[in-house]
Amino acid sequence: MSKHLTKRADDYSKWYNELVVKADLAENSAVRGCMVIKPYGYAIWEKMQAELDRMFKETGHENAYFPLLVPKSLFEAEEKNAEGFAKECAVVTHYRLQNDPENPGKLRVDPEAKLEEELVVRPTSEAIIWNTYKGWIESYRDLPLLINQWANVVRWEMRTRLFLRTAEFLWQEGHTAHATEAEAITESKQMQDVYAEFAENFMAMPVVKGVKSDSERFAGAVDTYTIEALMQDGKALQAGTSHFLGQNFAKAFDVKFTSKEGKQEHVWATSWGVSTRLIGGLIMTHSDDHGLVLPPKLAPIQVVIVPIYKGDDQLEAISEKMNVIVKELRLKRISVKFDTRDTYRPGAKFAEYELKGVPVRIAIGNRDLENGTLEIARRDTFEKQIVAQDDAVAFIENLLEEIQENLFKKAIDYRKEHTTVVDDFKEFKKAIKSTGGFVSAHWDGTEETEDRIKEYTKATIRCIPNDAKEEAGVCVLTGKPSSKRVLFAKAY
Repeated sequence: MSKHLTKRADDYSKWYNELVVKADLAENSAVRGCMVIKPYGYAIWEKMQAELDRMFKETGHENAYFPLLVPKSLFEAEEKNAEGFAKECAVVTHYRLQNDPENPGKLRVDPEAKLEEELVVRPTSEAIIWNTYKGWIESYRDLPLLINQWANVVRWEMRTRLFLRTAEFLWQEGHTAHATEAEAITESKQMQDVYAEFAENFMAMPVVKGVKSDSERFAGAVDTYTIEALMQDGKALQAGTSHFLGQNFAKAFDVKFTSKEGKQEHVWATSWGVSTRLIGGLIMTHSDDHGLVLPPKLAPIQVVIVPIYKGDDQLEAISEKMNVIVKELRLKRISVKFDTRDTYRPGAKFAEYELKGVPVRIAIGNRDLENGTLEIARRDTFEKQIVAQDDAVAFIENLLEEIQENLFKKAIDYRKEHTTVVDDFKEFKKAIKSTGGFVSAHWDGTEETEDRIKEYTKATIRCIPNDAKEEAGVCVLTGKPSSKRVLFAKAY
């Protein structure tokens, strides 16, 4: 199967598009710009959801659900947010269809069924949620309000790529309200930390935590905290964002509370989200020319067992032994598939699970049965080992941890090799063009300079790193004073 996969070095974009389809993750749908997430791809999203949902609840958040459709008058209440999303909005104008008298068997929009007010299909939910919060919050006793929503959103995209940019996508969006500015900022930073922990500990994808520049900030936010990852083609991926919204939405929707001192005050707000775009990041961080490479913590199938046999008697003998191992693995919460299909040869199964990125493969034949051994292969390095059947469960448990750690180390090493520190614009352009990756450089803090650098190189400021050191320097483009370095890169 992987023989028909384009090599990354030949055409990275084509490799990615082919892999998503061939590995059975997703496909384009009959609706332009929208995707069908297939069971294997959705299983990865479910594992992501489960871990993130646990982390949200451990930090005090609760799940709720809000309407898909937002009245236009609500949507435009916070001007910067409305302006930022206006060009991406899908709008419902009518509520009924009717038979088309001029085309029998066809339907048309009923011209008499025009809505009194247009409804925006949510590109994000701040408007409908903050309008709701107005009825939920009265006193300081109602705060903080910590709500998360798992949902779909629609942002009309002209150029789409599966998982990375589609007109409709799945995500979670957190929306919180607080009594003080300090509490809201702490919440924003906490969720940035949660996202970073998830990315690194579960996705094995190293990220840089930082703050967005003014031009890259979320529409309607005071500050946007981001996690930025580096893909194998040297482009950055914004993997998650957490926004400190100040009192912008509270004022737009008149959400006030009575303080302990008896004063009426506007609440302070945050919002934060990650989406199915993370699956694209997972693919591009680890996968190779043979197919997917999945970190064990997020792999739908962590271990696959392929029996090699002749006749039902051999299969029965192998199954008797392997069913015991399957049970032991599952007791340790390791997901395992015992593939006894007789419609595919072992070689075809090997190729399928290699393409799908299953971390560990066990092969067992009649001779292995006689010797009390198994052949265990790991997907990340293709190494194979002969292991005693009695030791298999403990060996696999350790191997899965080792694979998880190895994938993270490999990604960290790649990022180090593709992070360049520069001090002038000639070096900057050379680094962006030849090395790619992150370029650490001084910037004078103006949007004009940021725009000019983007025009000349297509690189944008990915973030001002949280751990950026104060150091006197000069902007790589203008020579004006700068107090710290920022990270530039070409990005998805």
